[in-house]
Amino acid sequence: MSSIFTTTYTRLDPDTYIYITWAVFLILTVLVGYLWRHSKRRWIKWATAAPLLFLWLVFLYGTYIGVNEFKVRHIELAFDDLPEAFDGYKIVQFSDAHVGTLTGWRQALLKEAIDSINAQDADLVAFTGDLQNKIPSEILPVMDLLKSIKAKDGVYSVIGNHDYPMYFKGTEIEKYDSMNVRVALEEELGWQLLVNERRSIRRGKERILIAGMDNDGDGDHFPQNGDLQETLYGMSRNDFVVMLEHDPSSWGRKILRHSHTQLTLSGHTHGGQLSFLGLSPASLKYRESYGLYHMDGRYLYVTSGLSGLIPFRFGIPAEIAVITLRKKK
Repeated sequence: MSSIFTTTYTRLDPDTYIYITWAVFLILTVLVGYLWRHSKRRWIKWATAAPLLFLWLVFLYGTYIGVNEFKVRHIELAFDDLPEAFDGYKIVQFSDAHVGTLTGWRQALLKEAIDSINAQDADLVAFTGDLQNKIPSEILPVMDLLKSIKAKDGVYSVIGNHDYPMYFKGTEIEKYDSMNVRVALEEELGWQLLVNERRSIRRGKERILIAGMDNDGDGDHFPQNGDLQETLYGMSRNDFVVMLEHDPSSWGRKILRHSHTQLTLSGHTHGGQLSFLGLSPASLKYRESYGLYHMDGRYLYVTSGLSGLIPFRFGIPAEIAVITLRKKK
């Protein structure tokens, strides 16, 4: 049943979800209107009309206003073992662009986010997965926008579950070709795609490691291809590591248990895209669903991302995260 739902969910186009919701809400409105007209009990009228009115407001706001709301979140983190030369090092993280959704009037959000990224004068930009919804061709209309992202030490990225060819119907050869195109497009962007590997960033004689682990989901619904040992191969215990990993559940399953990685950056959850009174769908499924998490001097930041397959946000706006590393004095 779960696989059937996932297949249906990923087969539809972003705007189709809006049309379906409009149809459902209009049908419910007609039914409630009929009940309001023919029921003689006032409490029944209000018990059906009030929730429907609230849902209408949430739907309209989330679909046409909240979906384009955006914020820049600033975070400062201090570490005992950060090399002195990297005190003040600035990383801008963005995630879950889902550019196949950011089309038409919604593309303004992507432009605003990229302008904000470039305005930070970052040392490094980290993209933590899900650039597309289903197919690489979604990226082509915004190639120039994505190429314009700049940072002193470059743009580093990892693969998310939607970047795999698992969400469109095709032969195994077509899916293989799709994955190759997806990787080639990222190279054309000038980004450094990290697939279970790492890079050194140097300041004089000191360095930090930027590591990127392949998508490491639950293995049932999302690819579990993360290889921590391969990602950190040749690393010294004295190295300061910034890990890029799309799925935050990997932090507890692998990263905390089997490495000394000081900072992990993730996305994937979108913060649930809906938050009411501090609760969201993502918080019911993920232990680390959105925000900053801390364990024994080690940190995970899960960003709400920019977009999603479904064009809707209520109470949890799109964001970029500006993370400044500090050396503890």
